[in-house]
Amino acid sequence: MIETLILAIVQGITEFIPVSSSSHLFLFSDFLNFQNKSLSIDVSLHIGSFIAILTYFYKDIINFVKNKELFIKIIISSIPVMFIGYILVQSNLIENLRNIKIIAWTTIFFGVLLYLSDKYKLDKTIENNFNIKSAIIIGIFQVISLIPGVSRSGITITAARLLNFKRVDATKISFLLSVPTLGAVSIFGIKNILISSDISFSILNIMAIFLSFLFSYLTIKYFLKFVKRFNLTLFVIYRIVLGLGLLALAYL
Repeated sequence: MIETLILAIVQGITEFIPVSSSSHLFLFSDFLNFQNKSLSIDVSLHIGSFIAILTYFYKDIINFVKNKELFIKIIISSIPVMFIGYILVQSNLIENLRNIKIIAWTTIFFGVLLYLSDKYKLDKTIENNFNIKSAIIIGIFQVISLIPGVSRSGITITAARLLNFKRVDATKISFLLSVPTLGAVSIFGIKNILISSDISFSILNIMAIFLSFLFSYLTIKYFLKFVKRFNLTLFVIYRIVLGLGLLALAYL
């Protein structure tokens, strides 16, 4: 129960801020020697985040007719990461990328890239400037997030900022892009939960989903408020400190 609570807090907070949820889940599970550090728990935590993003943006999703063009762009932008991600999972290559050295270097490098992209005051908005071209470019950048330490939120915000979107609009694009990706992961996870014959496994996953939903929803709400008032330097500093600490552990 305690392990699930900790992982749910980690997932809920890190999925939507630019610090990489996958690397934090791996690091917490590895360093604290958690017994439930399986892919099924990771997937359940992502289901909770998926429900949270649907709940928070339910008005945009319900009003599908008005936002039809926006959601088509979101789907187009999500195809590359879902396609490459499926290949990596099926070939088990995704597990080979989960190590401290990779996480350390990607945490630092893409943290610096986030800082550079966030330095300027830009003026593009999601309503007026999020076209097919920008959707494809951001979608290609999102593929890089399959490498632990990169951060899906971080790389999509970085890409949107490099395309001159305002910080709040870049963050909203990142949030909306999580819907198809988390949805695909959730479908995979629900299938595994339904076919499980171990009731304790199912209960544990349901707990993970609920707790992840709670912390994810709160993070979405308050992170949007944060980016309206502040830049992303705080997260850049955190990434660099974390990356340097991991480098020390890996090489010293």
